[in-house]
Amino acid sequence: MERGDDVFDVSDYLQRIGCAGATGVDAATLRRLHKSHLMAIPYNGAAQDLRDGIRLVDLDEDALFETSVVDGHGGTCFQLARLFHRLLGELGYDVTLMAASTAEGRENFGLDVEHMFSRVALDGEEWLVDVGYPGPNYIEPLRITGTVQTQYGCQYRLVENASGFALQRRGRVSRWSVVYTFTTKPRQWSDWKELEEHLNREYAATAAAAPEACPIARGTDRIFGEIEAATGAHDGLDVLCGRAFDDGQVVLKGRRCLTVRGGREEVRTIKDDDEHRDLVFRILSGELS
Repeated sequence: MERGDDVFDVSDYLQRIGCAGATGVDAATLRRLHKSHLMAIPYNGAAQDLRDGIRLVDLDEDALFETSVVDGHGGTCFQLARLFHRLLGELGYDVTLMAASTAEGRENFGLDVEHMFSRVALDGEEWLVDVGYPGPNYIEPLRITGTVQTQYGCQYRLVENASGFALQRRGRVSRWSVVYTFTTKPRQWSDWKELEEHLNREYAATAAAAPEACPIARGTDRIFGEIEAATGAHDGLDVLCGRAFDDGQVVLKGRRCLTVRGGREEVRTIKDDDEHRDLVFRILSGELS
């Protein structure tokens, strides 16, 4: 089978994320698909092939599917959100592409179109679906409503303002923190062209290491910092990966590892190189205890 040649397959996708036969178009199935995807396919900031530069718009979805889903390498929001958007559409969901931004993204790039996720309209309600954020974030779809929603010990709320909504989150002991802001304006893939061009200019200007292909990587700094105010830790290597488990998430950014379990957050610094490499392997492979 040629890579990139009609590889995308709904049945294979569902089986890979542990949802074989889950083809219903309803809230219960949507929740199962969303959580299972986050548990089965990791956020992997190193997944993008940068040999031809940073590509966010003109992507081969079949090649992406084989690498990110079938091979299990995961990806960033630009790969994972795009594939999940297609899966939901082919299953029959009314799904709309969305864009979000973080304060760090606006400061670093001056752009509002940054993070990629989706909105689903279902039975008179609208849901946010996001399988491409490293975390911490919602594990199941989040209803667009003014009430506080609780998932696995964490709380979420959408605060409406003049420019749209701010998604806020808090654990059992942490304060409310903004994950990202967004509007309900429908988007298309080409809306990320400006960000792609900006990142490629940065990439060309820094002949050494490439910038993070997903600027959300920088946005996690504030979230980590606010949680660390109560726990204490500090930075290290330039790594960003994450995966969900049954009642929480683990996110590794640099040397800092954030584990959220039942709403209880722990941040620790991984100082030993072997332990750090082992943790990266376990997050990306799914071999989490």
